[in-house]
Amino acid sequence: MSDGINHETVKISIPLEYASQRLDAVLVKMFPDYSRSRLQAWIKAERVKLDGATPRARDKVIGGELLEVSIEHEMCDEEVIAQDIPLDIIYEDDDILVINKPVGLIVHPGAGHPDGTLQNGLLFHDEKLHGVPRSGIVHRLDKDTSGLLVVAKTLKAHKLLVEQLQERTVHREYLAIVLGVFTSGGTIDKGIGRSGRDRKKMAVKPEGKQAITHFRVLDRYRGHSRIKVNLETGRTHQIRVHMAHVKHPLVGDQTYGGRLQLPPGCGDELKEMLRGFDRQALHARKLGLIHPSTGKHMEWSAPLPDDMKQLVKVLEDDIAQVSQDDEYYQSDFMEEFSDEFTDEH
Repeated sequence: MSDGINHETVKISIPLEYASQRLDAVLVKMFPDYSRSRLQAWIKAERVKLDGATPRARDKVIGGELLEVSIEHEMCDEEVIAQDIPLDIIYEDDDILVINKPVGLIVHPGAGHPDGTLQNGLLFHDEKLHGVPRSGIVHRLDKDTSGLLVVAKTLKAHKLLVEQLQERTVHREYLAIVLGVFTSGGTIDKGIGRSGRDRKKMAVKPEGKQAITHFRVLDRYRGHSRIKVNLETGRTHQIRVHMAHVKHPLVGDQTYGGRLQLPPGCGDELKEMLRGFDRQALHARKLGLIHPSTGKHMEWSAPLPDDMKQLVKVLEDDIAQVSQDDEYYQSDFMEEFSDEFTDEH
């Protein structure tokens, strides 16, 4: 068992775009998993270096400096117990695990969910993960999002995977089904932060953390679209918030989707499917990264879960029932999403 704390030193250059900004503000952007107060405490404890010197939180950076941060990881809480939870392991070696997470599985314990999580299952699968921060979990998927996650099995692998995520070199591709018909793909570059209206939700905010989502249209239906999404950043609920912001919320999204909307002329089968689809239609289909030991690029894919396959089939059947001359592009039923997911200040 671990002693509860693990330290690692991360060395990374400060991007030139952060020139003239306060060091503590820059650290928040570069290490988004940690609070500003915690990062300021690390600076005060002299665990942050700039070009080898000890800086102050208020010091301005010029960009290009070598930043060294001694990160204090909270090791796996002794109260997180190993549980025999089935894991769909796509790949495993001495350094990493790649898992296809099912819908409904929470990634790690939290308020209201003390056990029954992916982390509990990982500790049962390999007890050595007690010695890796958060049992090797370096990124998350929402409870009701399915798809691929990578888990680090060693401290070295954990450090290198975290660095890849920070440097945005991990390739993550998602499939989603959204409300409304996109005329084309595009990029959404809108900051995301905690909603001022509901602290349990995220929202597009001018002062939020940078969030960049690229998407491409794969299929258009009468009142929906199937899209491929690539994340350049990894903010909480990023795809769900961005799609809602551009008035194309994910089908079934109970948090950001608003009330159920049915396209005009919707058939009975599609009505039943949409009314019964009670989770966001989002699947992490592909994951690509540099292997922490071999240095080789590796990529994995996971097929759509059955519920999304069925949703696609019903949407395809619905569009086949109408003439191609029918107007099946966006209708007035999209108007309610105009500003619902943007916090105005």
